[in-house]
Amino acid sequence: MAHTPSRAAHALSVSPAAFGEQLRLLAERGFSPLTAHQLASAWRDGLALPPQPVLITFDDGYEGVHRYALPVLTEYGFTATLFASTGWVRGEHETGGALDLMLTWDQVRELAGAGLEIGGHSHTHPQLDQLADDTLRFEVERCRDVLTLELGSPPVSFAYPYGYSSRRVRSAVRTAGFGVSLAVGNALAARRQGPYALERVTVGRSTTIDEFEQLVEGRGVGRHFAGDRALTKGYAMVRRTRQIMRKVSEVRV
Repeated sequence: MAHTPSRAAHALSVSPAAFGEQLRLLAERGFSPLTAHQLASAWRDGLALPPQPVLITFDDGYEGVHRYALPVLTEYGFTATLFASTGWVRGEHETGGALDLMLTWDQVRELAGAGLEIGGHSHTHPQLDQLADDTLRFEVERCRDVLTLELGSPPVSFAYPYGYSSRRVRSAVRTAGFGVSLAVGNALAARRQGPYALERVTVGRSTTIDEFEQLVEGRGVGRHFAGDRALTKGYAMVRRTRQIMRKVSEVRV
């Protein structure tokens, strides 16, 4: 979130003005924001959800979440979940490669102190389904360990970078101790998806307030993202082929 994000982050960013308008709409329509952990716990324990539940999420860890989103969330008394790529957060664990100005660990702690859930988003933000087993475990476990060190307790939730996962990736996330993980999918989350493949809809720079209203009310979601879904399915086939070829190369003698 920024007034002038980098070119790489522009399409998937939201302007501060648009975010304020979106949260005002949620408040006026009586939506009840939850964290990822709260949603998963309610479904796991068979508890009733509040009226019109909505999960507000931020991926990667851009500085604008603290600068622009936090004041608006506080104004409306809303919570949200930040999924942080720990190697992109500015500080001693930084690896480089971030697409724009990122949060510092002090800012992450302030967000947590304000009631936001801080979840994992890998360490260096790779396509997890393309990694060898050892590297996959490192990305997930290093992210968990850094968040635990910096925040004082282990994270409960995880979001897959780029939304990509596989059975192997989901297993690695579960084994690392995460209780819930989110993809993208551009569909509404549903209990039948399971705790390690919950779907979300993308709200980006080009999303109008009318489109946002339709998305949060579950109207026309499939139609709105029809093109994106077709591209995602095609690219999923490419990624699976790449993974198979990589395995063949690894065992060839």
